[in-house]
Amino acid sequence: MSDWFIDIVSYNAERPMLFTQLYFWIFMAITLAFYSFVYKTNRVRNVYLLVLSLFFYYKSGGYFFVLLLFTTTIDYAIGIAIGTSTSQLKRRVLVIFSVLLNLTVLAYFKYSYLINDVINHLTGLNLTPYNFLADFSNSITGSHFNINAIILPVGISFYTFQSLSYTIDVYRKDCEPVRNFADFAFFVTFFPQLVAGPIVRASQFIPQLFYKYSLSKAELGHAIFLILNGLIKKMLISDYISINFVDRVFDSPESYTGLENLMAVYGYAIQIYCDFSGYTDIAIGIAQILGFKLPVNFYSPYKASSITDFWRRWHISLSTWLRDYLYIPLGGNRKGKFRSNLNLFLTMLLGGLWHGANWSFMIWGGMHGLGLIIHKVWMQINPFKNKNYKILDLFFVIVTLHFVSFLWIFFRVENLDRALFMLVRIFTAQSFDSLPLVFSAYWNIVLLIFIAFVIHWIPETMKEKYRGLFIRIPMIAKIAIVVIVVFGLYQIKSSELQPFIYFQF
Repeated sequence: MSDWFIDIVSYNAERPMLFTQLYFWIFMAITLAFYSFVYKTNRVRNVYLLVLSLFFYYKSGGYFFVLLLFTTTIDYAIGIAIGTSTSQLKRRVLVIFSVLLNLTVLAYFKYSYLINDVINHLTGLNLTPYNFLADFSNSITGSHFNINAIILPVGISFYTFQSLSYTIDVYRKDCEPVRNFADFAFFVTFFPQLVAGPIVRASQFIPQLFYKYSLSKAELGHAIFLILNGLIKKMLISDYISINFVDRVFDSPESYTGLENLMAVYGYAIQIYCDFSGYTDIAIGIAQILGFKLPVNFYSPYKASSITDFWRRWHISLSTWLRDYLYIPLGGNRKGKFRSNLNLFLTMLLGGLWHGANWSFMIWGGMHGLGLIIHKVWMQINPFKNKNYKILDLFFVIVTLHFVSFLWIFFRVENLDRALFMLVRIFTAQSFDSLPLVFSAYWNIVLLIFIAFVIHWIPETMKEKYRGLFIRIPMIAKIAIVVIVVFGLYQIKSSELQPFIYFQF
């Protein structure tokens, strides 16, 4: 068998399949070429995309696709059992089993080191995590995985929450159980949004499996616009800012002035937005070309005038998931002000923990929870809530932006000491005398951050106009723009692999 074929079908941890890699777009071209023969028959189309989705995950995460199949199979069986059971007790036991099993698997891969450190600290033991999946693979396939290192499977948080929401919805009778295993597996593994969202509900996606394929010229134009927009966000803005400035400062804040540290905070705020929303734009665009609608996941979050408004605009699929499957089951706002505020805090604290087994993530989530509580209290005493002062709205947008941006420090750093050192540098090592020197040294970074924020703050009506203009122009003009943009992006593309930030979650 030829080496090039083995290279194509084998997993390479150094070259995972990413939207920004040429290999992925060759994969998409081949997918669409054969798709033209199967898209009219729903059953064949769905199985075809299921196989490709599993291949995509294998190329992105290697043998962890077995874990994806395990989660899919278990929740499919539990969904069927819940749907056919007439015993409320049995239904409740089944959904609890699904929740515990999913969260246990997630906790094992994501929080083993944190749990291990806590146990060792409390007991004085010297336990080390043990990778049972690696041991199993080594004994069965003859592989040589390190059994003393637990690697986080790519996208596990996203597909676990997506699959888990299905069994809970079936239990609540918000959706019917999916009878065909291939249909359910396709729902869980659909490759555009598999590894970084948006988190899709079964009630949103499953019915689309049976719709007749439809893609108008306007929808195709919109899909192409989203894909280009996502690539520009990721490759032109996020990666460039990251490689040339943000990463350097966050990795060694003591080597930079307070002003440079402050610039890095603003830079990371726009970097993570462009990175994550860029992925979402590409995912939604690809899904639309394939005939499926994915939910909007971002809505100009840095226009938010409060922390509550921010969470209506940022990672919408996660914030609504936390609301529907955590905040409301905890009691929501139904049990008094104190319980409501406690539920808010716990929800955001666990939302921070969802991102990773790190104290800084919990501080990030907990501070967002406190921010939501403070905003609720403020809305009760706000003397301006019935007034319409534009200058006041601008003030609240600026306050919210800075609250969110400074909390990104805890999200980004590797340890709390570095976060605290960075904050100290920002507030104690400022010197306006260095302003001309810093700006002249990083004028391209400053300009790019500024332009990115300006575009972000453009009114939605204006964005609709240039989006609509792109959709209406002839296809030959669209193709020309695609060629120019892609050529330009690959000219500035870094030689270093820059995975999407949320792949680590």
